[in-house]
Amino acid sequence: STKVHVADRRHLVDIVGTGGDGSHTFNISTCSMFVAAAAGARVSKHGNRSVSSKSGSADVLEALGVPMSLSPAAIAQSIADTGIGFMFAPNHHPAMKNVAPVRRELGVRTIFNILGPLTNPADAPNILMGVFHPDLVGIQVRALQRLGAEHAVVVYGRDGMDEVSLGAATMVGEYKDGGIREYEIHPEDFGLTMASSRALKVETPEQSKQLMRAVLENDPGPARDIVILNAGVALYAANV
Repeated sequence: STKVHVADRRHLVDIVGTGGDGSHTFNISTCSMFVAAAAGARVSKHGNRSVSSKSGSADVLEALGVPMSLSPAAIAQSIADTGIGFMFAPNHHPAMKNVAPVRRELGVRTIFNILGPLTNPADAPNILMGVFHPDLVGIQVRALQRLGAEHAVVVYGRDGMDEVSLGAATMVGEYKDGGIREYEIHPEDFGLTMASSRALKVETPEQSKQLMRAVLENDPGPARDIVILNAGVALYAANV
C-alpha cells in the first residue's frame, strides 16, 4: 500500500469505519474529524466512496471541494498545517481498484469492509474505528493490537450504527497500555439526550454536506449532538 509519512505523530488518530451498517445517516465520523482537529487532535481519515450507503466519506468531502488526488506528501503537509488529512482508499491500495467495480455492483458489505479499515495508511498510533456488527468489536480491537496500535477504540452502536450512537448504548473495545477492556457507554453519560437516527438520515452526498455544514455552524439538534459525541471519543482515542 502507499503510505503517508507524518513526521509528528503525537495525537495522530485514524478515524475510520467499516460502513455497511445500513443506517443511511449523514457522514458522522467525517464531520467529527473537523471538530476533533479543531480541539487538538491530528486526524488522518481513511475512507472511500459509497458501496452500500447513500454517501461515503469520499463522496461528501468531494461535494465540499476536497480533492481526492492529493499525493502522500501533500496529505502529510495538510495534517501538519491543518490537523486533517484525508486518504482516499483506492489511491493507497492500488490492488483494491480491481475489486471496486465488483463491490459497487454487489452493493452489499464484503470482507473488504473489515480489512480496509485495518490498513491505516498514515501509521497513526491511535485509532477510532466503527464496526457494523457486535462480534467485530472484540475481533477488530485485537487485530489492531497485533498490528501495533498504541491506543485503539472500536465502537458499535447497539442500534446497528458503526458510530458512537445517540439512540442506544454503544459497545466499546479499547486497547491501551498493553490491555484490552470491553464496556458500554451511553449518551446520558455525557449529558446528551437520546435520539433516534431518523433525523440523521440522508439520501445523497449533497444532503449530507448540508447537514454537516449545519452542525459545523453550531445548529442545535441530534446531528450536532452525535458529532459532539463521536468527536469526543476521537479526542479520547488521540490522547488529547
